[in-house]
Amino acid sequence: MPTGRYDRLDALRGAAIAWMTAYHFGFDLNFFGWIRQDFYRDPVWTWQRTAIVSLFLFCAGLSQAVAHAQGQRWPRFWRRWAQIAGCALLVTAGSWLMFPRSYIFFGVLHGIAVMLVVVRLTAGWGRWLWPAGAIAIGLALAAPVAHASWPALGFLDRPPFHWLGLVGRKPITEDYVPVFPWLGVMWWGMAAGQWLLANRPQVLQGALAPQAGALAWMGRWSLSWYMLHQPVMIGVLAAVTAVLR
Repeated sequence: MPTGRYDRLDALRGAAIAWMTAYHFGFDLNFFGWIRQDFYRDPVWTWQRTAIVSLFLFCAGLSQAVAHAQGQRWPRFWRRWAQIAGCALLVTAGSWLMFPRSYIFFGVLHGIAVMLVVVRLTAGWGRWLWPAGAIAIGLALAAPVAHASWPALGFLDRPPFHWLGLVGRKPITEDYVPVFPWLGVMWWGMAAGQWLLANRPQVLQGALAPQAGALAWMGRWSLSWYMLHQPVMIGVLAAVTAVLR
């Protein structure tokens, strides 16, 4: 199979990055008082966040399907993994400076770092990835009910267990992407990627429309974009706010 970049997959990942950037710009405008929105409870924003994270993790699963099919070896996998894990630590440090009471201890990069290892180890499950993903999502949905019925499960709401996601209440943090339910989304991405490569490879390998070139470029540099876009936007908005107010 082809061993180069898959432009369509890059473009899909780029679309997730572009949507995430727009979302974060709105969050930053709200943080500096330019707009008044409830990003924590308003469905307009909470559902967008869910959709963005879902698309991003689904793309991560698709990418792992391609990497596995291309025979990516563990040393290359671990080099990329180390980049993601290192960036996750930087996100924790940066968020602690801005939000010391709700810093990000297990956000999207932390979740990806853990889930990539699980997805890579289970790549051979084939069609069983579909029900495994459904179970992962179902466990998270059932967790609040289980906590209400069995108070002894309260330990899952506290460190060092709340990163699993089997919580009765969401911890206070600016970004929370635990293993459950999100592993299910990445498993579905892996399953979809494996099916497409086996049955409809042209969906991923086909030519990309010229209009989507910018999205593909963003998708190829997704980690760098993720790490830089917020410091840049926050810096610019802070400067503009200081000048105008």
